[in-house]
Amino acid sequence: MLHRLLNTRDDISLTIMRIVLAVCIFPHGAQKMLGWFGGPGLARAIDIFSHAYHIPPAFTVLAVCAEFIGSILLVLGLLGRLSALGVFATMCVAALETFSHTGNFFMNWFGAQKGEGVEYHLLALAIALALVIRGAGAFSVDRLLGGMRESGNERVPLRANAQSA
Repeated sequence: MLHRLLNTRDDISLTIMRIVLAVCIFPHGAQKMLGWFGGPGLARAIDIFSHAYHIPPAFTVLAVCAEFIGSILLVLGLLGRLSALGVFATMCVAALETFSHTGNFFMNWFGAQKGEGVEYHLLALAIALALVIRGAGAFSVDRLLGGMRESGNERVPLRANAQSA
């Protein structure tokens, strides 16, 4: 089970997606967890989510952890699939809440519409889903701990390959 969780290819495109997703999600998590970037901090975020969106406090804490801790783990490429899954779940809820309140697809670039749209959420969902499916990619702790290298049609553990070379 752990091997399947950590297994990933030496794919730089996965690394790029992983880092970009982390950079985009981290500020949102830091706003809610620490009050950085003008955010409310954890206690106020729990209160807002509870009253405005009827999201139970435990789920708010999970979402904040997925954004804050998950984005840090994504930068490292540690438990990349699990971290991306947390971001995916959080973005699913965010997209549904946003669309149900505004009905907008497009972001509110010029302040001409009521509320934001879901296009940002959809991009984050697509990237997170790709990482859940394929793993953290090149330059990741996951790859160092349990990754495999493609060798023709067979999969060779990195350690075994290093010994035979």
